[in-house]
Amino acid sequence: MATLEVHRTVDAVWRIESARLIAGLTRMVHDVGLAEELAQDALVAALEQWPESGVPDNPGAWLMAIAKRRAIDQFRRRETLERKVTEIGRDLETQEGPSAEPDFDAIDSNISDDMLRLVFISCHPVLSTEARVALTLRLLGGLTTEEIARAFLTPEPTVAQRIVRAKKTLAQKKIPFEVPNASELGERLASVLEVVYLVFNEGYSATGGDDWMRPALCEDAMRLGRILAELVPAEREVHGLVALMEIQASRSRARLGPSGEPVLLFDQDRTRWDRLLIRRGLAALARAEALPGEAGPYELQAAIAAGHARARTPEDTDWARIAARYARLVQLVPSPVIELNRAVALSMAFGPEVGLRIVDELNDEPALKNYHLLPSVRGDLLAKLDRHAEAHEEFSRAAELTRNERERALLLARAQESAAAAG
Repeated sequence: MATLEVHRTVDAVWRIESARLIAGLTRMVHDVGLAEELAQDALVAALEQWPESGVPDNPGAWLMAIAKRRAIDQFRRRETLERKVTEIGRDLETQEGPSAEPDFDAIDSNISDDMLRLVFISCHPVLSTEARVALTLRLLGGLTTEEIARAFLTPEPTVAQRIVRAKKTLAQKKIPFEVPNASELGERLASVLEVVYLVFNEGYSATGGDDWMRPALCEDAMRLGRILAELVPAEREVHGLVALMEIQASRSRARLGPSGEPVLLFDQDRTRWDRLLIRRGLAALARAEALPGEAGPYELQAAIAAGHARARTPEDTDWARIAARYARLVQLVPSPVIELNRAVALSMAFGPEVGLRIVDELNDEPALKNYHLLPSVRGDLLAKLDRHAEAHEEFSRAAELTRNERERALLLARAQESAAAAG
């Protein structure tokens, strides 16, 4: 097999197997930083050996066997071989080589538990939000530091430092590699879901740079969400988040114009929405609704997204029902951003005057001082009321506040349209 082809295969295997590999190793060595180093050593060995030996039938097992041997070597040097070999598996000492592939299922029968532990340690609240995002994408997403930096428009050394500090913090604070107990599960799970949704949102509506969307980040987030849904199938909010991401992602092709410019929801060609993703999202929403308990914030947002997905045109949308769901969401998660979305839904259901009254009440909200969507929404409502001069001012202010170049161009175009209509 050609070296280039092997390298592509190794990269693909790494994306699939790295999280399980690191999870299994962390359980054995009790150090997520060391586990990642061992996994990387196994990756280097694959790059060196597979071009000549060929890709093994079970590449994940091969990588795990190599990583465990490296762990044994390290513990031998630390003069703790006997105790650690017992923990890692005596059989590895007698194997002839990586080609004599072990029974991966037998060795790691509790891989799901290991993966769940890795999810919770990567998103531990002791870490900053930025560190949790970077570490999760590195350990669970299989992304390189360079890829994470490029995705978030952050200098690579900054991302590298976040990951190193995160691993040191976990080690220094002796964070256990375990699933949180019942009393902690809700809070810890909320931290995990927050990280996954932050990744998705940065891909869906990039906060900065020249691109309106970064689809690869959306894919990474949805993959993490689907893994989580398999690991904790009885949690409503996990399925709610998966449903929300699937339904929102279904609009991706319709959200971009021919030159990459943003296309807003009301202007999108709904025949370009991905019906498969919509069906998957609706199925995930149904799974959430079938579980005991009350709907949480992600499930409510998914239900709102489903209301759009089921409507063939913007006019077919049940805006009153969507506004009611936003009202429920505000009760659960008081937020001026959610209230702004409710104002839009109310304006569609009952007229722009109704929405504008709510938006005007939000004008003095400190949290929205630099939030570009507040003047953007206000400008849209003013334009519908033929108050074009005021709309021009709002769109211009929104353009100044956004950090995304595609969005700025759209807002400036709307400002020019309002100026022309004002005469």
